[in-house]
Amino acid sequence: MEIILKQPVKNLGDTHDVVKVKPGYARNFLIPSGMAVIANESNRKSVAELKRQASHKQDHIKMVAERTATQLASTVIEIETLAGADEKLFGSITTIQIAAKLKDKGFEIDRKIITVDDIRELGEYTAVVHLHKEVKADLKVLVKRKED
Repeated sequence: MEIILKQPVKNLGDTHDVVKVKPGYARNFLIPSGMAVIANESNRKSVAELKRQASHKQDHIKMVAERTATQLASTVIEIETLAGADEKLFGSITTIQIAAKLKDKGFEIDRKIITVDDIRELGEYTAVVHLHKEVKADLKVLVKRKED
């Protein structure tokens, strides 16, 4: 039996995929739980239109992400923190601190899309901001000693 998925289903497919499953699985689980609909001609046409609209929306999101990536590439984040005589930090720099500094510079970036290696010393580091599944931006993070 062919069905159209309304949401991602693990080990089966993504949203709007047309997949073939056993009739009992479709009738007893996927369709009643709202995860799928039967793949008839009407539903196929509506899914084709939804895919077209989603593609247009994804193109726009990707364009905005690329624009943000170019702005982030020229941005340097300076974080001042306490450090010992051997330039080791008391603690570490986290993505929360980086996101806060980005917010101060006018970027609304969620800390969950920022990845950075463990920062425990003074110096210059590179953080990666995952703006889109195809767009990543490198961000310079400069860790300085806090002056009293």
